[in-house]
Amino acid sequence: MKKIAFILFLVVLQGLAQTKDEQQIRSIYDVALKEGKAYHWLNYLSNQIGGRLSGSVQAQQAVDYTKAQMDALGLDRVWLQPVMVPKWVRGTPEFAYIETEPGVTTNVPICALGGSIATAGRGVKANVIEVHSLEELESLGKEKISGKIVFFNRPMDPALINTFGAYSGAVDQRGGGAAVAGKYEALGVIVRSMNLRLDDYPHAGGMSYGDLAEAERIPAAAISTNGADLLSATLKLNPDIQFFFKLNCKQLEDVESYNVIGEIKGSTHPDEIMVVGGHLDSWDLGDGSHDDGAGCVQSMEVLRIMKEIGYKPKRTIRTVLYMNEENGLRGGLKYAEIAKNKKENHVFALESDSGGFTPRGFSFDASDNQINQVNDWANLFKPYDVHLFVKGYAGADINPLKHDGMVLAGLRPDSQRYFDHHHAENDTFEHVNRRELELGAAAMTSLMYLFDQYGTFPK
Repeated sequence: MKKIAFILFLVVLQGLAQTKDEQQIRSIYDVALKEGKAYHWLNYLSNQIGGRLSGSVQAQQAVDYTKAQMDALGLDRVWLQPVMVPKWVRGTPEFAYIETEPGVTTNVPICALGGSIATAGRGVKANVIEVHSLEELESLGKEKISGKIVFFNRPMDPALINTFGAYSGAVDQRGGGAAVAGKYEALGVIVRSMNLRLDDYPHAGGMSYGDLAEAERIPAAAISTNGADLLSATLKLNPDIQFFFKLNCKQLEDVESYNVIGEIKGSTHPDEIMVVGGHLDSWDLGDGSHDDGAGCVQSMEVLRIMKEIGYKPKRTIRTVLYMNEENGLRGGLKYAEIAKNKKENHVFALESDSGGFTPRGFSFDASDNQINQVNDWANLFKPYDVHLFVKGYAGADINPLKHDGMVLAGLRPDSQRYFDHHHAENDTFEHVNRRELELGAAAMTSLMYLFDQYGTFPK
């Protein structure tokens, strides 16, 4: 009889806890949707500051602005964490054309890839060889590649519902194409933009020369998807066409920048740190609203909402706006390095770096036992249509923090439109929906609340 009574007592306690959690999450959503500040902050970042390439004046303005906004929230502590970052500049606008016969040309939209060298002299003009993978390029050998421009034209796979999977399946040609082509004495590299849509926007992004000697490095640019299709179709009609492009970019010396950090100190477990963040830098073609202004303002909003509803966390909750995710990951690496040196105990980290679209759920880099525990919370999110809880990758900036027993999580918004804007000129404020942005901030705050209440569970 005593055993039955004890079980009934536990059931009642569990029911009371769930009711409390439901009410707290409802209050979080009410504040986010009725009194949200994320859209206001994003408006300033996007329209008053603009693209925030690491090392730029705009990146420093974003540091100053976000620190001032977190200072105004009345947090327990706000500070700047210095980090040395690369300074690559695009220079004057790029230019390219397809020449089908002498004097007959068609302009196509391109942009330099981040980290590329400039074209020498007045530009590069040569015959083109089209390939669809790094392996195909290497199979051709130096004889067929030397003196030509290599055109990587493997599209993102449209059959994949998870567009991040499609991106991962195509992005190696952007990241490593120039390093491979340079070994075979190509004159330059043109890469199809990482975009599922056919349009005229070239999409930037980082590239690396690996261990290629400076003398072997060649200029690399992205071409729009429409431009790529045109170039491919023209090559099929006439393999002897020539392609011209001119880049004016430059890699300068590293400069000092900052991660921007604000925190609310934990009331009962202050030494257990929970992080939420996004990256403050962006590419320079648009204003970086989706990538990743949205994640930054959502992360700031987590702390503001907790203050607004009077929630006093058990654990220390810290918002980190990382610098230099796009072309170096220096901010995320520096934060993890300092945390390790200080022997800080990070127990949970959440990242938002997938755009400001409607939140669908979260991915968790955690043990099966931990994910089973997290799945018990899924019903709390179902009233808000945030019901996708999956095991998977969490985020680039928080990944260096990973240690045994820690849980990493990534907000997973609807991904179908993300790569229409990713790294492109149309990643701008008007393409962010206010309500979708606020729903994401509420979902993130709710998850942070639950991990604060119940911990990360045994591995």
